[in-house]
Amino acid sequence: QVQLVESGGGLVQAGGSLRLSCAASGRTISRYAMGWFRQAPGKEREFVAAINWSGGSTSNADSVKERFTISRDNSKNTVYLQMNSLKPEDTAVYYCAASDNTGWAPLRDQYEYDYWGQGTRVTVSS
Repeated sequence: QVQLVESGGGLVQAGGSLRLSCAASGRTISRYAMGWFRQAPGKEREFVAAINWSGGSTSNADSVKERFTISRDNSKNTVYLQMNSLKPEDTAVYYCAASDNTGWAPLRDQYEYDYWGQGTRVTVSS
């Protein structure tokens, strides 16, 4: 079992930055694909960014390209989401997810993931 705990959310003004962290425990995630998803009030959960197990391949949703960067530090068993130039429409609960898929391609489909964190709330004020 993998336990995931997100942190780093909060309230920020539009144009600001936040860095979310996802700390894993229970198992090393060095062979796990990781992803970030978000769910805004009244909307379905959507893909944000993903990184393959090695960190050699990443993928972003079109809505966050050029603004968000996913990375991982396997020595710390942690995945990050650097969010820059935040917009009010980025307001959501952000979830970290892990999959034991060891393929090269990052996973954009939430149903590919086996483990989920409880989420961290991000609020961007205009």
